[in-house]
Amino acid sequence: MNRLRVNSGPVLGVTALWLATRALMLWLLTHDNTPLLGRGTVTREVWRLYADWYGVLAHGSFPAHDTLWQYPPGAGAVLLAPHLLPWLTYFQAFVLLTLAMDALVTAALTRAGGLPGRSLLGAALWTGGLPLLLHLPLARYDVQVTALAVLSLLAVGRSPRAGGVCGALGALVKVWPALVLLGTPKGRATHRAWVWAAAAGAAAFGVLAVAFAHPLSFLRGQGGRGVQIESLGGTALNLARHAGWPGRPHYRYGATELVGPHVRAVATVSLALTVVAFALLVLWRARARWWSEATPFDAALSAVLLFTVTSRVISPQYMIWLLGLAAVCLTSRHTSQRPVAALVLAATALSTLVFPTHYAEVVDGTWTGCLLMLARNGILAAASVLSFVRLWRSTGPDEKSLRTTEPRPDSHRLPDRELSVS
Repeated sequence: MNRLRVNSGPVLGVTALWLATRALMLWLLTHDNTPLLGRGTVTREVWRLYADWYGVLAHGSFPAHDTLWQYPPGAGAVLLAPHLLPWLTYFQAFVLLTLAMDALVTAALTRAGGLPGRSLLGAALWTGGLPLLLHLPLARYDVQVTALAVLSLLAVGRSPRAGGVCGALGALVKVWPALVLLGTPKGRATHRAWVWAAAAGAAAFGVLAVAFAHPLSFLRGQGGRGVQIESLGGTALNLARHAGWPGRPHYRYGATELVGPHVRAVATVSLALTVVAFALLVLWRARARWWSEATPFDAALSAVLLFTVTSRVISPQYMIWLLGLAAVCLTSRHTSQRPVAALVLAATALSTLVFPTHYAEVVDGTWTGCLLMLARNGILAAASVLSFVRLWRSTGPDEKSLRTTEPRPDSHRLPDRELSVS
């Protein structure tokens, strides 16, 4: 009872912050047509694109002939979900369901942070960080995907099977949640999580393949994508426009890409860097010897950061993923990612200056647009390097690396051969 009284203050604070900030986000949503908020470009994706896809999905097929359809088949279930609220318009139902998933993430982080030895800082980061993207999170389905990734990470320590199932369902909606299982402790926990993930993923895909035609049509759209103007490669090419590069922006595949000489080479370099990032993560896992309760969280954030930074596309909604994973890290007092979470928060704020407030300048390649992109992507690149270095040191086999992370006496670090998670 005493513990409840002590913790009720911060929990009520998180609740009040959530209610106030989400009310503000809804207000911004209703004023989306103002120039500062992008003249309707943020919400247009729901009431035009998602609603159109809903019509196709409702007839039993994925939008196979739409080049903008670039998502795994699980996305179809999310886009059909507004049908559960038939008394609302598609847009209203979508926003309401997104808010519900946002509340679920907040509740899960609050519950995890309220456990003995844990911290509510993660819930505060998610609650206060998401509104930095203004109303964008309410007009994309990335909150739903992030919810599955967050639930997977928070469950995997107690139930690897539940963690694996949530991770697999998230990967069926957008591929990246598969990375959250990278840091499961070696041994029985990893075996259970990965086997259940594979089984759940195969079963869910089988159901979707039977229910809808063309379940693999998204692969064609993904394969044709070029270099988005907001990616690291796009930032380099945009700066090159000031040095005489003759390329230009072009809207295709649902994003503004740069076309011109050397773009294919930049895309190839991005793919090569993604392969290098994957190799580094595999090397980390093979070398890691010490796991704390925070290691699965830290590994998930590091992996998604590396894959995001090396991607040919870094859309502003990707910051929702990183905020969710950083919040999970901060629920543990033993995380190595606190400075990384601060960098993610800074990059999130800059993402709003990029889109929607100054997106025209980014597309035109003005110095303001280029410098904003350079700052945002520079912070993300620094965060990815710092995240991986701190993850590497916190799980290394030598005592020097353990001293670097300064573990507390109650951290309960165990070598992987002794760690058993049922």
